Amino acid sequence: QVQLVESGGGLVQPGGSLRLSCVASGYRFRFNPMGWYRQAPGKEREVVATITSSGSTNYGDFVKGRFTISRDNGKNTVYLQMNSLKPEDTAVYYCNILINFANYWGKGTLVTVSS
Repeated sequence: QVQLVESGGGLVQPGGSLRLSCVASGYRFRFNPMGWYRQAPGKEREVVATITSSGSTNYGDFVKGRFTISRDNGKNTVYLQMNSLKPEDTAVYYCNILINFANYWGKGTLVTVSS
């Protein structure tokens, strides 16, 4: 059974940084694309960043060079380094993996950017 467990969220001041981690279990995910999504209160879930098995990345337009997605296939882990955080980045951040055209999601980790 595929499981994704996110960690690293919390409260941070504007301009600060956080590093999110997502550990996958129940599957050898090195050949699968993975990503981070987020959902703010009252808004739809949106893509933050994705990374292919070969390491190619894509980011949401709002990222503007502030975030970096990476993966460690040996540790079954995908990371999201977030810098220069803004209050509008406040959301629950979800990890995602695509396996055989099916999406799997973690339970999310809350990021709150506030002074």
